[in-house]
This record gives sequence, C-alpha cells and structure tokens, in this order.
Amino acid sequence: MIANLEYYKVFYYVARTGSLTRAAEILSISQPAVSQSMRLLEEQVGARLFSRISRGVKLTAEGELLYSYTAAGYEQLEAGEQKLKQMLNLELGEIHIGASDMTLQFYLLPYLERFHELYPSIKVVVTNAPTPETLRNLRGGQIDFGIVSTPFPEKDGLSATPVRTIQDTFICGRRFTAYKNKTLDLSELNRLPIICLEKNTSSRSYMDDFLSANGVVLQPEFELATSDMVVQFVLRNLGVGCVVRDFALPHLQSGKLFELRFNKMIPPREFCVVTAAKGPLSAAAAKLLEVIRKGSSPEGTGKDTL
Repeated sequence: MIANLEYYKVFYYVARTGSLTRAAEILSISQPAVSQSMRLLEEQVGARLFSRISRGVKLTAEGELLYSYTAAGYEQLEAGEQKLKQMLNLELGEIHIGASDMTLQFYLLPYLERFHELYPSIKVVVTNAPTPETLRNLRGGQIDFGIVSTPFPEKDGLSATPVRTIQDTFICGRRFTAYKNKTLDLSELNRLPIICLEKNTSSRSYMDDFLSANGVVLQPEFELATSDMVVQFVLRNLGVGCVVRDFALPHLQSGKLFELRFNKMIPPREFCVVTAAKGPLSAAAAKLLEVIRKGSSPEGTGKDTL
C-alpha cells in the first residue's frame, strides 16, 4: 500500500536538499514535522532511507532507489501543475470549432483574428463543414462549439444563441436584365434556370421549405457545393443564383449583378453559436466565446466587423 503522499513530498525535498532544516523552510513546516514524516515513511516502507552526516542527511541505498522514482513522479506533478496554470492563464491550450464556409467567412474570421492577437499561444482548430455535420460533431464531442446557420432541428442537449441576421436572395446577371426592377411572383422561379447549393446544407433546406410553403418546387439547372461557385456561375450568365446576400455583395454593389424582387419577402435567418448544454468548456474555449459574444452585442467592440 502506498504511504501517505504528503510523506513523499517531504521525502523528496529532504533528499533533494540533503537537509531537514532546508526542507522545512521550503515546505513552510517545522523541522520536527519533517523528522516525524520521515520516520513514519520509513516505518511504512520498512527501510532506512537516510543516514545522518555532519552537514545534514544522506540517502541510503534504499533511499536512493526510492528517490529515483519519487523524483520522477513529483517533478511530473509539478510540470503538470505548471501546464495547468499556463492553460488557465491562456498561455497554453487548444480550441476545436465547427463552422461552414459561410459562417467562417462572414462571421467567425474577425473574431479568430482578434483572439489570436490577444492569445497567440492558443491553438485554434476549425473543422470546416455544413451545419448538419457541425451539429453531429458537437454532439459527438469532437468540437467545443459551432457557428451554424438556421434552420436546424432543435436537439436536446444543445444551446443556440443567435449572433447575426443573414438574408437569402436570388441574383442575376445581364442575361436577365428584363427582370430588373420588376416585382415578380415566386412562381416565376419555375420558369428560370436556377443555380443553387446541394441539398445537404441548411441554406438549401431553408429555401426549399420556404418555396414549398408558397407552392414552388425548385428544379435547379445546377446544384453546386459552395455559394462562391454559385456566384461564379451567375457571373457567367448561366442562370439565376440563390445565395446569402453576403456572397454576392461586392458584385451587387458594382452593378455586375442585381437581385430579383418578389411580391413576398424571403424571411431572414440567423447565424447562431451552438454549444453543448452539458460539460464545461476549457478556459481557452470559454474566452473565445466571450470575445465572440462581446463583439456580437450592441455595446461590443466587434460589431463593425460583421
């Protein structure tokens, strides 16, 4: 049976310093307390650990053997405590985040940049995946939190906080100038060549559900993996693209593309920070969330980056 671990702590410092007095000073206890701890340890292990010399104490052969193991273990504990302190002080750590191309590009990047400036020693790993996969990774414990876009199914054990509003839109190039500045019925989309995302994304699901509720079922000409590619197809006049406005904003502002107008507004949706309701976050992950939430609030310093 292992002796009282406190005895080993005292033993370590007596052996390292070769002095009962010096060990007592380091440990802030009395010398008699040190002597008693060593006597009790010797009784429990059944061996003499020290012999007295003129300048203090010296390890016996049995003491040398025990010290070789004790020192390795105690120094590992000290190293562990030091690493823990660094982690709590945000001098060490690793964060795992889940984000789609859209949430990363139009929301998360400015906060990652700011966090890295504040805490350069923290490693941030971003798993780039659509919302459904990000939610699976969060439930499975592979990530600390996710930034996702609505809609997504409500799941027990997850907590979602809206942080930014986004707007879906249909965009066109010069091939469709006849539709510019006109108010269209949503049914017009059935007569247009549509370019949109594949069905494994929250953006596509949202648009399909909205249009279906209004009697429109999209039959896309092209289904693509990324919204950036949808915009590129539209720039080449291959059809009418369905994207979140942010992706097309530079081209809308320059006049290369324009938005279709409808007699029924497409409802906006949101980016959300999603966390697991159970289990504490690491100090680093909690601090990054604090930076994000502070920047997303009206009084936050990061509102102009969105």
